[in-house]
Amino acid sequence: MKTILYYFTGTGNSLAVAEGLCRRLPDCELVPVASVARDPGRIAPEADRVGIIAPVYFSGLPAVVADFALRLDLARVPYSFAVLTMGGSGGTPALHQLERILTQGPGKRGLDAGFTVKMPGNYVLMYGPPNDATIGKILGKADRRIEEIAGLVEQRVQKRPRMPVFGSLVQHLIYPKFIMGVHDADRKFSVDDRCTSCGICVKVCPVENIRLEEGRPVWLHHCEQCMACIQLCPPLAIQAGKKTEERQRYHHPNLRIKRPE
Repeated sequence: MKTILYYFTGTGNSLAVAEGLCRRLPDCELVPVASVARDPGRIAPEADRVGIIAPVYFSGLPAVVADFALRLDLARVPYSFAVLTMGGSGGTPALHQLERILTQGPGKRGLDAGFTVKMPGNYVLMYGPPNDATIGKILGKADRRIEEIAGLVEQRVQKRPRMPVFGSLVQHLIYPKFIMGVHDADRKFSVDDRCTSCGICVKVCPVENIRLEEGRPVWLHHCEQCMACIQLCPPLAIQAGKKTEERQRYHHPNLRIKRPE
């Protein structure tokens, strides 16, 4: 039984969920959303199950995931589901947004099930990560949740969460402002003299939004605000104002970054 999991990740939370599911589901293929986002055509996967794994941004979807969902045709897929990762809340409104996009897309078919997984938050522009002990507890619960979701997917359980009134309000008021300015939000990023020109920021950006000019990162204004560049910079040289200088960095402990050749 073929399973395709499309995922989008910045600092490794959603990738860890996707990998955890793929280990538990037979004949499973992982596909980065960004790798198909560049193709403007319809996406019609041939699989028995299709999953979408992505983070929640301000009670909504990352822009690249929303654009991907607009072109995803699930009409011939027997079972489809989504798993959204979140540092706080907002998973249910984001699932409803994804359902709405899919039903309006080329396949006119939504999700059979939607799930959420609590993960350590990575939005360093607003807060730092929890302490190590708390991170360990969150990740331990996440592993058990992934196991549970894999079992439900194997059984093709139908599970559509109800939209809470408060979640709907947050998405309505905050998410549109975020998404309207998301691509240009990288203008607040800067790099200081600790930069070693290692190029890791270029390598980890999932949407190729960074290039090196004279050994320094330059942002190209199609940012997704995934925080990969700022969180994964080895010397902590990338900042977004004075507040980030004081904050610890976070990435999922399973994420392995290779230095560019």
